[in-house]
Parts: sequence; C-alpha cells; structure tokens
Amino acid sequence: MGPGSRSQRSLGRDDRLISPKAARFAARALPDLPQDADGPVFGEPWEAQAFAMTLALHERGLFKWPEWAAALAAEIKRAQAAGDPDTGETYYHHWLNALERLVAEKGVTDTSTLARYQHAWDHAADRTPHGEPIELSPQDFHDHD
Repeated sequence: MGPGSRSQRSLGRDDRLISPKAARFAARALPDLPQDADGPVFGEPWEAQAFAMTLALHERGLFKWPEWAAALAAEIKRAQAAGDPDTGETYYHHWLNALERLVAEKGVTDTSTLARYQHAWDHAADRTPHGEPIELSPQDFHDHD
C-alpha cells in the first residue's frame, strides 16, 4: 500500500481480534507488511481479520514465521507472474490466498471446503442489509451445494 493510496487504519488498542504484542512481533518478522509507527495497517476490516487468523494459526503452532513468509512470497510471485501490477493494493488478497493455500497444504481444511464457505459467505453477504453484521446460517450452505 502506497502512502495516500487509500485510507488505512492502524491497529488500535481497542482491536479485540489481534493481540498488539503478537501484531508487533509479526510486523518485525514480516518486513513487507503494510505498517506505520503503531504497527500493521489495514484498508478494510477483512484485511485485519485475515491478519488475525494468520496470527492465531501461528500462535497455535501451525507454521513458523519463515514458513509463512515463504508461502506469502510464493503467492505474490505467482500473482506477479499472472500480471499483478504490485502496487500494494492487492497485498492482503495475496495474504488471504497464501493462508488458504497453507491451511489446505497442512491438512487443516481442503480447497473444496474453503470454496463451500466462500460461496456460503457470499450468499450471506447478499442477503444482509448494508451495515449489518454478516452471519452464516445453514441455508447459506444449502443454496450452494
């Protein structure tokens, strides 16, 4: 993310998803992570959630930071080979793709389950009024089986 490219939100003390200590550690371990003096910054709430999921999986021992950094670098390289302009705007898209790939490789889930949840989430988002929290229901899964 380049300066001024879009509004960015720093990790605040009130963020309940992310431990500030873990976020600072991740920022040191991942030097390309978009950040300011306070730590990681996010342009959208889903970016913070993807970051938080990654931290939680790391803290549970699913992978070490060098392994994560290699997975993320490989995902960025794949995207650039496919024409990604590398402006920084797609950083967390690569982050999420790397996370999905890594959890599938580790056997935590598989790509079909990830796709099933993505379709269910899209269905739930479509039926949820703007500004309301999105909640998955069993119907969201049945509509896409």
